[in-house]
Amino acid sequence: QVQLVESGGGLVQPGGSLRLSCVVSGSIITFYTMGWYRQAPGKQRELVAQITSSGTTIHADSVKGRFTISRDNAKKTVYLQMNSLKPEDTAVYYCRLGASSNYWGQGTQVTVSS
Repeated sequence: QVQLVESGGGLVQPGGSLRLSCVVSGSIITFYTMGWYRQAPGKQRELVAQITSSGTTIHADSVKGRFTISRDNAKKTVYLQMNSLKPEDTAVYYCRLGASSNYWGQGTQVTVSS
């Protein structure tokens, strides 16, 4: 079956950086749009960034210039490089296979705090 496993989250001070990874098993990712989403306590899950099969990316306005999504199809892995982190970036971060599928990872916690 399809599985997505995120890693790389943790506790970081404001202004710091983290790199999230999402490894997919049970499916190739070459032809799929891949996305990173986040959900903060008491808030709805929101799209952070997406990358299409051709490499076109979109980033939410709140993270533009700070976060970068990328992919390695051979490794079936999607990355989210997060720089200049802010306390408001604190959330559980999830990756998703496909633009509208039900294939999600279990999430990785990112906490930005001094």
